[in-house]
Amino acid sequence: MDEYDLIVLGGGTGNIVASEASEEGLDVALVERDRLGGTCLNRGCNPSKRLIHSANVAETVRNAEQFGVDASIDDVAFEDVVDGVAETMAELAESKGERARENDRLTFYQTEGRFVDAHTIEVSGGDGTGGEQISADRIVLAGGSRPMVPGSIDGTDRVDFLTSTDVLTGDVDELPDRLVIVGGGYIAVEMGHFFTQMGSDVTIVGHGETLVNREDTDIAQQVTEAYRKEHDLRLGYTVTELAKDGGEKRVIAESESGEEITVSGDELLVATGRQPNSDLWNVSAAGIETDEKGFVETDEYLRTSVEGVWAIGDIAGNYMFKHSGDKEAEYVVENAVRGNEREVSYPGMAHAIFGSPEVGSLGKTEGEIDEDTEYDVGTYSYEEQALGGGIDNKGGFAKAIVADDGEVLGVHVVGPEASSLIHEVSTAVAAGADATTIAETIHVHPALSEVVQGAFREIVDVSASGI
Repeated sequence: MDEYDLIVLGGGTGNIVASEASEEGLDVALVERDRLGGTCLNRGCNPSKRLIHSANVAETVRNAEQFGVDASIDDVAFEDVVDGVAETMAELAESKGERARENDRLTFYQTEGRFVDAHTIEVSGGDGTGGEQISADRIVLAGGSRPMVPGSIDGTDRVDFLTSTDVLTGDVDELPDRLVIVGGGYIAVEMGHFFTQMGSDVTIVGHGETLVNREDTDIAQQVTEAYRKEHDLRLGYTVTELAKDGGEKRVIAESESGEEITVSGDELLVATGRQPNSDLWNVSAAGIETDEKGFVETDEYLRTSVEGVWAIGDIAGNYMFKHSGDKEAEYVVENAVRGNEREVSYPGMAHAIFGSPEVGSLGKTEGEIDEDTEYDVGTYSYEEQALGGGIDNKGGFAKAIVADDGEVLGVHVVGPEASSLIHEVSTAVAAGADATTIAETIHVHPALSEVVQGAFREIVDVSASGI
C-alpha cells in the first residue's frame, strides 16, 4: 500500500489544495475519476456561461429594432456553439492534467476512488473491488456533486432525457424544436434562456409558484414575469412521470389541488438540482457523518466527524458555489496542510444567476429576516437611471435591505449586469462598510452601479440630488 502525506479526493476545487500542498513539500495523491477542473470547468459554470453568452448575443440581435438597428438572425450554428465550448473546456482540463502529471510531488490517479476505512482509499477498482489501496493521515474530500433526478418521477428508467451534464459536455446532437425543462431553479432558468435564444420553443414545468423561488420574492416575481414573455411556463406543478409516444416525449405533472397536465416536446431536460457525491466516494465506510441529503457535515474548521479528514466544496454543502469552494480551499490549505486552525468565514458572499434577466444576490432575502428585526427596504429601478433607462432592462431593479443600525442585511439585483453589480456591495460588506458608506460613495455617472447606490440612497438620508 502506498502512503502519502495527504490525499485529495476530487480534482475540481481539490486541485487547489493538492497543488498548494505539493508546493509546501508534501507527498500528495490526487484522485479524480474524470478530467481535472471538476464540475465548474467541465460541466458547470464555465461552459454554461460561454453558451449563455451566445444566447445573449442572439437576444441582442433579435431586440435590435427597439434601438433603431435593423438586424436579423439568418441562422444559429447550434452544434458548432455547443461542440466548440465542449472542446475548449476539454483542452483546458487536459492541460491541468498534464501539469499534474509533471508534478514530482503529486501522484495523479485519474480513476474511481472509494473509502475503505477512515484513512484508506481504494483506487483503480472502479466497482470498489480489486483496486490498489493508498493511505494518508490527512485526507481532504472535495468530491463534488452531480445532477439530481428525483426518484419520485416515474419513467426516468424508460424515457431518455437530458441533464445539464449532457448539454454542457456537448452530448446534444441537434437543437430540439420543442424542449420541456423539468425544474424552476437557476439551472432551468439559465438553460431555458440558452435554448430559447438558440431557437427552441421552451416549456418550463416547475413546482414553485415562481421561478428561482429561493431568491427574494420580489426578484423571483420579476424573473418569472420576464420569462413568461419568452417561455411557456407551467408553474405550481410537481412532475410525476416521464413518458414517450413514438418520437414525442411527455411530462406529466400535478398541482397540489390534483389538477394534472401533460406537456410534450422533442426533448426533455431534467434540471431539478444537484446532489452530493458522498455515496460515490463511499464515505460511510470511513464513518464520515452526513446529513439527511447526503452532504458531509463539517465544523467551523471544515473538519468532518473523522479526525484528519476535511471536506470542502459541493460535497460539504455549506454553499454550492465555485467561489465559495475556492475560499474553503484556502482555509483547508491553512488547516490541513499547514497545521493551523482558521475558522472558515464567507465575508460578502454573493451569488448570481445568468439568465435573462440576470440576478445578483447577497445576504438574506426579506422573507428570511427575523420578525423582531427592525429594517428598511430601498429599491431603485434601472429605468430611473440614465444608462439603465436606455437599454433593454427587462424591468430590472436593485433592492437593499438595511437594519436600523445601518448593517446591510441583504441586497438583490435583477437586470443587466446584475452578476457584476452585486460585487459593489460584496466588497463593501467584506470591508465592514455600512449602508451609509455605500450610499455616499461617489459613483461614476452614468454607470449602472448607480442603480445599486440608488437603492441605498432611498434608505439613507444623503445630500439632495435636485428636482
